[in-house]
This record gives sequence, structure tokens and C-alpha cells, in this order.
Amino acid sequence: MLRVRLVPWTWLVPLVGWAMLAAAKLSHHPVLLVLEGVSMIGCVLAAVHHAEVVAHKVGEPFGTLLLALAVTIIEVALIVSLMLSGGEATASLARDTVFASVMIILNGMVGICLLVGGIRHGEQSFGLYGVNATLAALAAISVITLVLPNATVTTPGPSYSMSQLGFVAVASLLLYAAFVLVQTVRHRDYFLPDGGSFHAAADHTPSGAETAVSAGLMVVSLVAVVLLAKMLAPSIEAGVDRANAPKALVGVIIAVIVLLPESIAALKAARANRLQTSLNLALGSAMASIGLTIPAVAAISIATGWTLVLGLDLRETILLGLSLLVSTLSLGTGRTIGLQGMIHLVIFGVYLFTTAIP
Repeated sequence: MLRVRLVPWTWLVPLVGWAMLAAAKLSHHPVLLVLEGVSMIGCVLAAVHHAEVVAHKVGEPFGTLLLALAVTIIEVALIVSLMLSGGEATASLARDTVFASVMIILNGMVGICLLVGGIRHGEQSFGLYGVNATLAALAAISVITLVLPNATVTTPGPSYSMSQLGFVAVASLLLYAAFVLVQTVRHRDYFLPDGGSFHAAADHTPSGAETAVSAGLMVVSLVAVVLLAKMLAPSIEAGVDRANAPKALVGVIIAVIVLLPESIAALKAARANRLQTSLNLALGSAMASIGLTIPAVAAISIATGWTLVLGLDLRETILLGLSLLVSTLSLGTGRTIGLQGMIHLVIFGVYLFTTAIP
């Protein structure tokens, strides 16, 4: 008889999430909306926990790649569901969410990991070749998708024509596919931490049955997250409108919800002096966020004929360029200290402040 060891909350929370979905069909009480939000975050944490279980079974760097894909699937599903329900009014939602994800990852996630790791261990090291290759791919795909639309003249405004959008979507997929091939096959050793394990401190390797159950619960959790987010989206947008805040904050809120559990996982790895795993999680998520989200929303735009706004404004372009430049400098030696983390966090603070008060 197969025995499966599961942490109770990791299967109870998705059940609560589905119960909240059923309750929402009967009532729209404000308290219920709060409970839906809490259960959605719980389902995100449960999904990533189960992804970690499967990742521990398959090993590194497949583990961090799986985590990045799990989180990105949540992000893509949220954006797609909101676009389909909101129509052309959500033309800039994908841009805002992807840009927020990149800024949160490059400055918030990387910054806190470098700062905490530097304070705890003084100096940390990582494999330079894999990180440099990822940053090069990330810089290229970021500029092509988020900056170049401002310079094209076929269509007015910060958007591509349908043919240009299709080309950029294919280019994004090709860049991401090349990154995955390098990370998992051709140069897998560039992304391996010392010892080559996903969780160096883990005391239990999941069995085949545990891995299969976790994979199923991960899917259940992801579906609950998407449905709950779609249900909460009108309330989030209404709250932003009531606060007279910029619409871009909706994208920031979505990105924060989606990336919170992965940020916690990256921070735990940095505290354990496994900076390579932290950077695999962070930079891999940034690549997946752009490489998979842009093609998905491009397909919707082409199929529906809606204009997709992708180009950043001048303020956002400057912040993106600064983030890529500082990331290249701070991660360009293979060694980091706390000062570099503080620099990233200051840039992140500037991004948040100027988003709320542009």
C-alpha cells in the first residue's frame, strides 16, 4: 500500500479556496471578498509548495525551472482571464504586470536576497556564466517587447501592428526556449549550485506517489487561484479607482500576489547561502514572465483584433534600463555583498513611489 505524506495545510487550503468560489456564487458580502483574497494567497502558497515537492524530486536546475513555470502559469492565466472579461479597456494590463514582475524580481527579489545574504554571510558566490547568459537574454527580450514598440511607425502609439506583434511573440518564445535548452541540457552545469541539489537541507526525498499527488494538487491550486483572481479583479480595480491611483497599480498588485511565494523561496535559499538557487529562481521567473506572457496576450490580441499596448513611458523605460544596467554590474563578478542588495532595493523603492505618484 502506498503511503503519501502531506502537510495538512497544503491540501486543506485549496479546498477552502474552492469553497470560497462556491460561496461567492451565493453572496457578495465585503467580508466574503476579504476571505476570498486570503484564500487566493493561500492557494498560491500551496501551489508553489507542491511545485517545490515535484522540483525536489526532479532536481536542479529543473526544480527552479518548474517553480518559475508554475508561478508564470498563474500570472498568464490571471492576465488572460482579466483581458477576456475586461475587453479593450485592459489593453495595457499585460504591459503593466510584466513590467511590474521584472522590477519586483530584478530589484525587490534580488535586492533582498543579496542584502540578507550579505548581512548573514558577508560575501556570497554563484556561477557567473549562467547568470550572465540569463541577463543577456532578459535584456534582449525586455527591450524588444517593452521598449521597441515606442519606436515603430506602422501603427500610432506604444503598440505593434498585428504582423509585428506576431513576429515579436515568436521571437519571445524562441528566446525563452533557447534559455530553457541552455539551462536544462546544453550547459546545465552553469546553473547548478554547489552540491547540485535543490534543497541542500532537505531531510526527505519525496516518493513517486507523493510527487504525483503534489502534481495533482498543484493543478487544483492553480485553477482555484485563476478563478478567485478573476472574481476579485473588479474589486481590485474599483479599489484603485476609489484611491485615485494610477491604473498601473493593478498590474503591480497582481505581480506582488503572484511573486510573493517565490520571493520567500528565493530568500530562504539566500539565507542558507545558496545564492545560485536564489538567482535561478529570480532570473528564471523574469524570463518566463516575459517569454510566456507576451506570446499568450499577443495571441488574444490577434484573435480578437484588440490593440495591445506594450511600450513603456519614458519614466518606466529609464527605470528598466537602470535596473538592467545595475543587475549586469552587481552580478558581473560572481560575488556579491550587502551593498549591492541595498542598491537594488533603493531602485525598487523609487519604482514603487513613482508608480503611486508619477
